[in-house]
Amino acid sequence: MSELYIRVAEDENEEPMEIPSEDDGTILLSSVAAQFPGACGLRYRNPESQCMRGVRLVEGVLHAPENDWGNLVYVVNYPKDNKRKMEEIDAASAVKVKRGFQKTSDLIVLGLPWKTSEQDLKDYFTTFGEVIMVQVKRDLKTGNSKGFGFVRFTEYETQTKVIAQRHMIDGRWCDCKLPNSKACPDEPMRSRKIFVGRCTEDMTTDELRQYFMQYGEVTDVFIPKPFRAFAFVTFADDQVAQALCGEDLIIKGISVHISNAEPKHNNIHQLFPNFPGGSASLAAMFDRSQYQFPSSHV
Repeated sequence: MSELYIRVAEDENEEPMEIPSEDDGTILLSSVAAQFPGACGLRYRNPESQCMRGVRLVEGVLHAPENDWGNLVYVVNYPKDNKRKMEEIDAASAVKVKRGFQKTSDLIVLGLPWKTSEQDLKDYFTTFGEVIMVQVKRDLKTGNSKGFGFVRFTEYETQTKVIAQRHMIDGRWCDCKLPNSKACPDEPMRSRKIFVGRCTEDMTTDELRQYFMQYGEVTDVFIPKPFRAFAFVTFADDQVAQALCGEDLIIKGISVHISNAEPKHNNIHQLFPNFPGGSASLAAMFDRSQYQFPSSHV
């Protein structure tokens, strides 16, 4: 029998790819998997019943239905776990694309030697990427350095790389971090913590930590006890947390929703502005004193 090409696609509505058959008219599963990694079989829609039918698979060889592949489009089958993994990868990719549009922030540079000038600072950080701004904070009276400064980069990727390591500047180890101060009195501090809703009881803190580490460094994972179908995850970078907010992610085959976990004292103070003793006293009365619901769930 002459070589045939069978039309195969990941979905009925997608453009098919032609897969070569063997001399006996069969198709090797390995030939399908070479074009569709993770494939475990094929199925097709029966023209008469309009139902999906599976293609017979024997020892890695796919056999044509009724000995004739015809002009049908065959759809790839994937194992359930593999499909879930691909959905998770797609979700991760979507968030990474979203993060790609994040703006850079001013970074605080701690531990600067007294002799370091703004030009020294710029010369050092230019080796990582384009620098928009550098500033060494000085005493207004003496003009002496206060031992810290600020730097801002053009690219978000450069900022992430700089934050992730320590820096030897003029013979001294320095750290770069995102400042925790507010930009203005009316602008709320951006939280590094996210609220993970619709969790299932079989999800563990380790599993959540491993999952969310693909987006950035995770500093804490908290699942309330007794179980209440949600969890909190805290990142080292607040921009990672903000990028994830509003996303629906697939974890262990379950769709979870990510929202912002606002700083607890801000929420409590807004809810009870005249409480005697202030928000700190009120927080002690709540089981949620360490972890705060997002405002939409209070």
